[in-house]
Amino acid sequence: MSGLKAELVRLIQDEGPLSISRYMGLCLGHPRHGYYMTRDPFGAQGDFTTAPEISQMFGEMVGLWAASVWQAMGAPAALRLIELGPGRGTLMADVLRAAKVVPGFPAALSVHLVETSPVLREVQSRTLAGKAEPVWHDTIASALDGPAIVLASEFLDALPLDQFVMTPQGWRERLVGLDDRGELAFGLSASDAGLALDAPEGALFEQPAMALDIVAGIARHLAEFGGAGLFIDYGSVRSGFGDTLQAMKSHSFTSPLAEPGEADVTVHVDFARVGQMALRSGAATHGPATQRDFLLRLGLAERAQALSLKADPEQAAAIAAAFDRLIAQEKDEAGAPGMGDLFKVLAISHPRLPPLPGFNLHRLPEQV
Repeated sequence: MSGLKAELVRLIQDEGPLSISRYMGLCLGHPRHGYYMTRDPFGAQGDFTTAPEISQMFGEMVGLWAASVWQAMGAPAALRLIELGPGRGTLMADVLRAAKVVPGFPAALSVHLVETSPVLREVQSRTLAGKAEPVWHDTIASALDGPAIVLASEFLDALPLDQFVMTPQGWRERLVGLDDRGELAFGLSASDAGLALDAPEGALFEQPAMALDIVAGIARHLAEFGGAGLFIDYGSVRSGFGDTLQAMKSHSFTSPLAEPGEADVTVHVDFARVGQMALRSGAATHGPATQRDFLLRLGLAERAQALSLKADPEQAAAIAAAFDRLIAQEKDEAGAPGMGDLFKVLAISHPRLPPLPGFNLHRLPEQV
């Protein structure tokens, strides 16, 4: 039994079943046993691979997007470039390299990273050595100050949410408790959850309160001080019912209850609700678009071709494979959509900014 599982069992025995949000929060962020607090989970040797780790082209497209937004803002002399959950720092390193092609943009930037994991902060420090002098923050609120561009790739999916199930007696909250053998098991609360939603019996509703609160705070800041935020994650463009709680270990799915603290526990992002929250909080929204459409509109195909011209045959094959993976539409053997369709991109901005690149025919600064 893992250290976290033992603690969870004792906690449930002492206090009763846990909400899904509390369970997720402990799995990912427990100070001693939390998944992100104890390891570097990225890449082939970890549990999953993110788009920035697949190819430098992903971060370069995002970097040129950020530079174009800066120009649309009137090229302010000081701008905070903020990344939420920056992983190994790979995305930020690629963003900063691409930023160099736009005169004045690198000098305007100060880099701020919102990261709570001491392990990942150390990795980020090594990745960005010689490229930036980042300032780390424990909270998003402390990172936001003045005009800002906020980047969040696979961040919202790791934020805890609550789940509710429609029963013959009405909505009941889904909880994590113990079964007759003392193992972690899902159950339902005895009391009515008080939700005013029409749904058939058995429907499951997810309430991503933390994600919506974070997006609202960022939207209010951008509406007041200027800038934009870019959210890239797997999820849906339409709201609906359904259980999206999942866990990943060694690049394979596992039960969210099987190995708490040893597997990545995430949910799909409801981009419709995220966008609606941003609008209600005073920001404009752009998208959501599929990752495929977003990257192709930014010039991913042209960038891949330019890199291939300078590559040997083996490198060119790797570039082509990475390009295909980033924009893939085909379903895998399990029937899951490819990364290009599964991942969505949503931007939010100050209401007076023009349409942002990637969501229309706007072209980015010239690439090198």
